[in-house]
Amino acid sequence: MTQLMNWTDDRVEQLKNLWTEGLSASQIARALGGVTRNAVIGKVHRLGLAGRASPSRSERPRLPMAPKVSMRTHVPPAPIVEEDPLTFDDGSHATVLTINDRMCRWPIGDPSADEFHFCGRSPKGGSPYCEAHARKAYQPQQQRRDKGRMAG
Repeated sequence: MTQLMNWTDDRVEQLKNLWTEGLSASQIARALGGVTRNAVIGKVHRLGLAGRASPSRSERPRLPMAPKVSMRTHVPPAPIVEEDPLTFDDGSHATVLTINDRMCRWPIGDPSADEFHFCGRSPKGGSPYCEAHARKAYQPQQQRRDKGRMAG
């Protein structure tokens, strides 16, 4: 069982002085002896002692902070204009059985439905999607975050 330390008037005065000098609770506990860091923190709160000087800060001159300037300018995203999916001569669309690496793989519809198909248009720039679907799939991170906030 730990022995409780009595806070005598002298020890409280010592605590106040050390706190005002900017010592940490651990340093004060070591200086006082027989008391833990947590006991020092508790006593400081019970005494209602305000913040203290921090030697590292008080020795440095305070310089005015420069205003933050963002070099980024807001560029609205290009509108996504989707075209109708590719329709073959027989009226069908690209399916799992007919899709190839020269066709946009953007899924359209419910995969469990018979009408499920892919866009099928020509992909752009090494993407598996056509230009419109690539813009939809690869949105900048901030734009995705903003859309999530609006939806929620």
